Amino acid sequence: MGNIINRDTIGDMARRAATKYGDKTAIIFRDVKLSFYDLEREARRFALLMMKYGIKKGDRVAIYAYNSHYYPISMLGLAKIGAIQVPINYMLNAEEIAYIANHSGSKIFIVEDALYPIIAQSQAEFTTVEKWGFIPLGDSIEPDGYFNLIAEMKTMPYDEPQVEVSAEDIAQIPYTSGTESKPKGAMLSHRALMSQYLSCIFDGQYETDDVSLHALPLFHCAQLHCFLMPYLYIGATNVIMHKADPLEMITSIEKFQITHMFAPPTVWIGILNHPEFKNHNHGSLKKAAYGASIMPVEIIKQLSVIFHDLKLWNYYGQTEMGPVATILKPHDQLLKPGSAGKPVLNVETRLMADEGNFVPVGTVGEIVHRSGHVMTGYLNDEEKTKEAFAFGWFHSGDLGKFDEDGYLYVVDRKKDMIKTGGENVASREVEEVLYQHPAVEEVAVIGLPDPKWIEVVAAVVVPRKDASITEKELITYSKERLAGFKCPKKIVITDKLPKNPSGKILKRELKEELGE
Repeated sequence: MGNIINRDTIGDMARRAATKYGDKTAIIFRDVKLSFYDLEREARRFALLMMKYGIKKGDRVAIYAYNSHYYPISMLGLAKIGAIQVPINYMLNAEEIAYIANHSGSKIFIVEDALYPIIAQSQAEFTTVEKWGFIPLGDSIEPDGYFNLIAEMKTMPYDEPQVEVSAEDIAQIPYTSGTESKPKGAMLSHRALMSQYLSCIFDGQYETDDVSLHALPLFHCAQLHCFLMPYLYIGATNVIMHKADPLEMITSIEKFQITHMFAPPTVWIGILNHPEFKNHNHGSLKKAAYGASIMPVEIIKQLSVIFHDLKLWNYYGQTEMGPVATILKPHDQLLKPGSAGKPVLNVETRLMADEGNFVPVGTVGEIVHRSGHVMTGYLNDEEKTKEAFAFGWFHSGDLGKFDEDGYLYVVDRKKDMIKTGGENVASREVEEVLYQHPAVEEVAVIGLPDPKWIEVVAAVVVPRKDASITEKELITYSKERLAGFKCPKKIVITDKLPKNPSGKILKRELKEELGE
C-alpha cells in the first residue's frame, strides 16, 4: 500500500489543484475559459479516451500542435494513467517528425488541423503509430482514419482513472534539438518535473494571484515546465496564445491584465520596437522572465525604464534539466549583467575539467549539475546517457565560470567556443560589445573556417529598422573595445537571423550558410 499513499505525480497535482482552487479560472485560450474543476475533468476525459484506444501505462502519445488548452490537458491526462507525452516541435519537417514518432515508439499521434498538411503526405513513414487523432481548432473535418479528439472527449465520463502511477515513472519525453546528431529523447519523470516546478515557484517568486501569459511554444520545456505547469500547480490563472505574435502579446497584457510573462530576448526586442507598443497600457506587468540567451544589458536598461517597477528573471538550463538549472534574480540584473545567476532551490552546480576534477573560481570549466530535476536518461541510448552522467554529474555541454560571489557566467557552448590562432574567443563576449552599438538590433557571433587562423571570428548583424551601418564601421567599433584577436574579421549585414521556436539563434545554420 506504501506507493498509493506516497504519491506525488503530475496527475495528482491536477486533482489537488481542482480541490483547492475549484471554480477559479485556470486557463483562457481564445473564447475557451476553463476553471480548475474543468481542467481536472477534461484531463480525466482525455485519459479515459486514450485508454479506450488501447493506451496503457508506459505507452507514448505524440502531440503535434500549436499552443492551446489541449497541451496541458494531454499532459495531465496522460500523467493520470502513467502514459507518456511526446511533444513535437512544429518547426520540423515531416521526415524529422517521423523520426521522433518512431524512435519514441508513439502509438497514438495527435495533430492539430493547421499542421495536418505537413504529415499528410508521409503517414506511411510513421511505423509505430496505431491510431491518429485530430484537433480541429479551425472548422476543419477530420481526415479519413482519424478520430476527432474534441468530439470524442465529449463522449467520455468524468471518472478518475484507476491506474497505479509512481513518481519515478516517466511523464514526458521531449526531444533535444540535435545540434550535433539526431535528436535525443530526454526521459523526464514525474519526480523530476515536480522538483523542477518547486524550484521555479520558489526562485521565480510565483504567486496564486498572478495572471501569466504563455505565448512561446508549449512543445518546448521552458514555456510548459518553467511557467504553465508550475502556475497551474499553485492555482494561478494562465492565458495561452496560439503562437508568439508580438502585437497580440502587447494587446493581451492590457486585455487580461497580465502580471507575468516569459519571452526570449529576441521576442522582448520585437515587443519594444513594435510601432503599436506605445499605444497600449502595460502597467499590470510586474514580472518578466527571459531565457534561451543572455539579455543584452542595453535591453535590460530599456525594459526597466519603459515598464515601471518591472522585475526581471533570467532562466538558464536545458531540456535534460527539466529545464531550469540557475536563475538570475531581479536585483542582480544590472549588478551582474550577463550572468546566469545562481543554482535554483533543488539544484547543485559546479564547473568541471575534462578529467573530472572541479576547477577553481574564475576558471572556465564545463557546467555540471546534480539535482532532482535531472532526466532519467536518454531513451534507447545508453552510450549518450553514460557520457552525460560521467563522474556522477550531469554534463551540460556548456562552458562557464563562477565569480567570487558565486554567480555563474555561461561563457559559451563547448562547440560555440571559437579557436582562432591558438586563442579561445567566447562568442558571447563579442556579441555583448556589438549590442552596445546604437544601430545594432540583433547579432550572432560564430567561428568560420580560415586557412591561416583555423577559425576567424565572424559577426552576423541585423541593424535597427531606421539605421544604416557598414562592416568597416563595426570592425572599427570592435577594435576600440576588444583585444585584437577577439575582433570580428568578417561582418555580414542581414535582415533576420535563423531561430528555433524558443527564440534561440541557430548558429549552426549560420555556420553552414556562411562556411560555404
